[in-house]
Amino acid sequence: MLFDQVVQTSARVAATSSRTAKVAALAETLAAASGDELLIAAHYLSGSLRQRRTGVGWRSVTDRPTPAAEPTLTVQAVDAAFAELALLAGTGSQGVRASLLSELMGAATAGEQAFLAGLITGETRQGALEGLLIPAIAAAFSVGVDAVRRAAMFAGSIPMVAVAARADGEDALAAITLQVGRPVLPMLASSAPTIAEALGRLGAGAPVAVEAKLDGIRIQVHADGDDIAVYSRSLDDITVRLPAVVAAVAALPARRLVLDGEALALGADGRPLLFQDTASAQAPLVPFFFDLLHVDEADLVDEPTALRHERLAALVPDELRVARLVTADLDAAEDFSRRVLAAGHEGVVIKALDAPYAAGRRGAAWVKVKPVHTLDLVVLAVEWGSGRRSGWLSNIHLGARDEATGGFVMLGKTFKGMTDEMLAWQTERFLGLETSREGHIVHVRPEQVVEVAFDGVQRSTRYPGGMALRFARVVRYREDKRPGDADTLATVRALARGTEVTG
Repeated sequence: MLFDQVVQTSARVAATSSRTAKVAALAETLAAASGDELLIAAHYLSGSLRQRRTGVGWRSVTDRPTPAAEPTLTVQAVDAAFAELALLAGTGSQGVRASLLSELMGAATAGEQAFLAGLITGETRQGALEGLLIPAIAAAFSVGVDAVRRAAMFAGSIPMVAVAARADGEDALAAITLQVGRPVLPMLASSAPTIAEALGRLGAGAPVAVEAKLDGIRIQVHADGDDIAVYSRSLDDITVRLPAVVAAVAALPARRLVLDGEALALGADGRPLLFQDTASAQAPLVPFFFDLLHVDEADLVDEPTALRHERLAALVPDELRVARLVTADLDAAEDFSRRVLAAGHEGVVIKALDAPYAAGRRGAAWVKVKPVHTLDLVVLAVEWGSGRRSGWLSNIHLGARDEATGGFVMLGKTFKGMTDEMLAWQTERFLGLETSREGHIVHVRPEQVVEVAFDGVQRSTRYPGGMALRFARVVRYREDKRPGDADTLATVRALARGTEVTG
């Protein structure tokens, strides 16, 4: 299969808003793949590489060689190139990596180059991704959607399920079950702006579990006797990084376990450290568990939340479990949330007590509620987009006002939250404010104010203010505000300290 077929399918998916048309386009290409092509094509159509790490960063794809005139690359050739890149290490590997990447890019057409860049940087957002692959697999190989979804949960890989579905249909899918030692896709939570709305979604008056939302590393722990493995949210094996987690699980009174939870770094006062301190692995990480999927010979994924937590509480001591309240009362839930926030955590997750564990889905049974901060910042520069954003100015550089100098200090970048209409508007707007260019970066006069939502502030050596916004996304452009109305560095520093700032 030519790589161009995947690229063209991705373009067809991006060009339509119809879910039915998206699924049909994906199914057609999946059905046409043969042999090893199917696994590779399914990864690419989901916007991911088979290789978890290639050593290639976004800077490596900004300067591209002259594209090929006609498509000749196959999906297998592309996969082989990334596999070779992933194996490179040691002295001289950077030069070899650059040469191999240039060779791959040089064999690609302009459209293929843009798609490759999106795969490398994780910016291939064509509306397919894993959510649409499940019904596409079902359509391509005439199997049930629920059978595909359940198999994907236990396999931990939707592309692998595509291979199984083609090989032996629903019989092969039914054979994929939970296995201790093989990570499953984690259950995810949807979002709500308030606790009242979250409770309403789960059924007014119904008791729910209100749990602390920790800002740590999502972990899934599999124990089979003395063999204990810890996996990340992306199903990477991180066992060697978390000896305290392994020790804690080894002390539990069960031989076979699958636990879901968070690993968190705590300060001397017992309060959680910043996420970046947890992620840096410089401090020992303590586990806090909130779900139990398997114990000894019993699978619990189909059991209701209430029963799973009952079994969890009987197995795991209080100090290793996430704080939890069962209530139907809004005031009680809000009071619990305030206490959780005061303890330094992110917010709460509200869970239906009768729900099974729906792995890999951001469903209605779990709803997270956490404070959203917003700032009015000034755009300092913009980067040309890639993939489906080619030809538009996309990634904006964000600056806060420095009251001491009268200038602006960069706090990070974002391309999130932008509609196509917004991209078209900002391309015209920022080209009108252009002062200079540096490669793919267009520097602009600091005149446009943008409202940005974000989850928190973290330390950063990358930006001159020593801070960066976490998970920043555009809310709207503020035509009613001038640069002098933008938020200041002092405001951002106060947020970083956890101080409430009003005004």
